[in-house]
Amino acid sequence: MVAPPGLAERLRAAMNEARKQRDQARTLLLSTILSDVKNREIELNRPPTDDETVEVVRRGIKKRHEAVEAYEKGGRTEAANTEKAEIQTLEAFLPAPVPPDEIRAAVRDAIAGGASDLGKVMGVVMPRFKGRADGKVVNQIVREELSTKS
Repeated sequence: MVAPPGLAERLRAAMNEARKQRDQARTLLLSTILSDVKNREIELNRPPTDDETVEVVRRGIKKRHEAVEAYEKGGRTEAANTEKAEIQTLEAFLPAPVPPDEIRAAVRDAIAGGASDLGKVMGVVMPRFKGRADGKVVNQIVREELSTKS
């Protein structure tokens, strides 16, 4: 049985496919992300795990979200739309997000287990969903659950 290809391999294959199709925008986007993955590999002195590669892709998405905000404030809708398209392309490589109900259940378990403030609950919950849940979503759910407890 052959293991499914890792995220970095899928990104590389997608970039090669984009090159064959002469899709310059997609090729540039994927080569930029692969460059970020390579930099992460250099930092770690080993190939990054899929979770670490997901973090790199998430950082790329976060940068693009920030760029969308800046472009929209500046009235540059075409540039903002380009960034939004890049976000969608990158999100397709991420694992399916964890449903909010599952996060909420984990947060309630952490609170029941004695974690009483935001930092402690986040410290318990985030490692369980590393690479599969957005920290902002988890933070919001933790805040909601803590506010109902007090």
